[in-house]
Amino acid sequence: MIQQEKMKVLKRIVKKRTSIAALTLLLTMLAPLSAIAAPAAMNNNSNLTYEATKKAVIEKAKLLTETYGTTSLQYALIEGGEIVVSGQTGKNDINDKAPLTSNTIYGIGSTSKMMLTAAVMKLVDKAKIDLDVPVVNYMPDFKMKDNRYKQITPRMLLNHSSGLLGSSFSNATLYGDNDTYLHDTFLDQLANQTLKADPGAYSVYSNDGFTLAEILVERVSGLGYTEFIHKYFTEPLDMNHTKTPQDVVDPAEMAGIYSPFYEGQLPKENYNIIATGGLYSTAEDLVKFSRIFTGEVNGILSSKSVEAMAQEEYRRGMWPEDSDTFMSYGLGWDSVNMFPFNEYGIKAVMKGGDTQSYHSSLVVLPEYNMAAAVISSGGSSATNQFIANELLLSALEEKDMITERKPEKSFGVPVKADMPKGISKFAGIYGGNNSVSKIKINEAGQMTVSTLTAPGNPVQEYTYTADGTFVNNEGTDKLKFVVEKNGKTYLWSRSYISVPGLGQLAFSEYNAEKLEANKLSKEINAAWAKRDGKKYYLVNEKYTSMAYLNASSILSIHMNKETPGYMSNHKITGVNEAANSLQIPGTAGRDTMDIHFSEKNGGEYLTALGYVYASEELVKPIYSGKQSATTIQADGYAKWFSVPATAKGKMMTVKMPAKGAFAVYDQTGICINHSVVSGKNDVVLPENGRIVFAGEAGSKFEISLKK
Repeated sequence: MIQQEKMKVLKRIVKKRTSIAALTLLLTMLAPLSAIAAPAAMNNNSNLTYEATKKAVIEKAKLLTETYGTTSLQYALIEGGEIVVSGQTGKNDINDKAPLTSNTIYGIGSTSKMMLTAAVMKLVDKAKIDLDVPVVNYMPDFKMKDNRYKQITPRMLLNHSSGLLGSSFSNATLYGDNDTYLHDTFLDQLANQTLKADPGAYSVYSNDGFTLAEILVERVSGLGYTEFIHKYFTEPLDMNHTKTPQDVVDPAEMAGIYSPFYEGQLPKENYNIIATGGLYSTAEDLVKFSRIFTGEVNGILSSKSVEAMAQEEYRRGMWPEDSDTFMSYGLGWDSVNMFPFNEYGIKAVMKGGDTQSYHSSLVVLPEYNMAAAVISSGGSSATNQFIANELLLSALEEKDMITERKPEKSFGVPVKADMPKGISKFAGIYGGNNSVSKIKINEAGQMTVSTLTAPGNPVQEYTYTADGTFVNNEGTDKLKFVVEKNGKTYLWSRSYISVPGLGQLAFSEYNAEKLEANKLSKEINAAWAKRDGKKYYLVNEKYTSMAYLNASSILSIHMNKETPGYMSNHKITGVNEAANSLQIPGTAGRDTMDIHFSEKNGGEYLTALGYVYASEELVKPIYSGKQSATTIQADGYAKWFSVPATAKGKMMTVKMPAKGAFAVYDQTGICINHSVVSGKNDVVLPENGRIVFAGEAGSKFEISLKK
């Protein structure tokens, strides 16, 4: 993403797109020493009450909940092993009947990966795992179609360089349901996948690496993952409110969650990819966990393992030149050189996490025995990080460790320079994470970037400057082109994004790769042209799936004349195949997938990363008479129906089986009732809407319609 898209994420202006990009969303998204004193000179005044820190954080937390879309927020600061600041703000439920407390439990999303990393390192300490011995040595039944899988090591799983495609989440994200299907079938899913890169070639964010590492921990230890982390981490660290979906968790103890697609409170989220993103916790528990990384607890992990986790793992493979950045991977950590702490000469490590509803940020200053954790319902991990940063920076000020705050950074208004003629050759089409952009460069040194996958976005303008980069008019974003050793051309972006009242984040990354020409035969072109504009409907998700509440359950195929040979950023490789072949480190190349089409039952099926979608031809009109029924067939696929003119405006009442549910969508694809969420078995049918019935094979739904 470049600046405009990043700002949208920070403000959580999320608009679901009914396109192939929605599948990615389903898988379904940041010094001079003179400014500080030396650590040894830290003010350890035990009388410090951190009143200034508390006041500053309360103000910013209030801004998040009142202005930036966060429903509720919980935060904690630990210093020297003692929790010195703890608080919460916002609403827990719309009726204010359940107040927020320090023990209110939140999902922490991908911050769960730090527990998994610690679990692997625990086994390293026990000499049961060697980070650089292939995973197949520990798991002989781990196999893939791509023979390079034999080179994958535990280190590569933890530093995101395994080459795995990305995020296999089929039947893993459910409402109030701890089904272990994804965990139990994960190796079977990998067996049908290829790799997108040589193992170790570069680090690109990969959820699947951590899901595989979870199974590795279980195989080597002989314990279930939940049992393992409780035995070695949550119990000895007194993390009494840290749970997994496999534990008994009272929904009343959890922070209320909400969605723009539903008016009331949602059921509990179960992310059954536990190590990847499924832990529940509190801010106070997370800062207790951080004591491992500040060396304040003994017997949990060795200092050698803790130090290894904070090394610059991202440097092992292809990576853009170093600068202020949000992402610089260690083992598990998103960043081991974190801005803005690098501005003060302070080592900071960070991990953030996001589910559909919950968001978290954990920032640790190992050399200062300090850490901050922020968890929220609504908002984003990026905005939570602002609060974590404020907790730490303000506390350092109170301890006289920082004499003054650094001003926000900018590249300044661009000063135009003469552009070498050779630069123009870099114009063209570039693909990134869930996006395709068109870049134009004129002889006067002006460059424009337009997003083909989001044509409503304004065109961004840049000016060529003397340092060989293009800078936007605001001076917040600069771009340049880099030809890497692999022969591919990348769009490098460095940006500083400020959010009023909260602070500034820095990004430095390859955010797109130039798409190569891909000429297709007439036969292949004709096959894909027939799919242009067609809709496909999710059929193999469990009835409790969170996917049914959002537009990700309905996809649209859109072909673009400006990108022949491609569907979005997926390279078409045959009549029925396409693959995302982007080779981008960081986050812009994450969550790639191979897409396959097949014909059956008079329609077409799209499959990708374990998901199956059925084409529009397989969606039949719902019977508009008074009584009808539909039964889930032996394949277990959900049944989709359209709402004909003769049924619109009628009240549909469904007598449901014990293990089944239905959802209804309006003509724009917005869900107006998901029975698992609402508990309602009746709904007025919308004009030209869609209905899905999902359940176990043999489940029967009895349907009645009346005006």
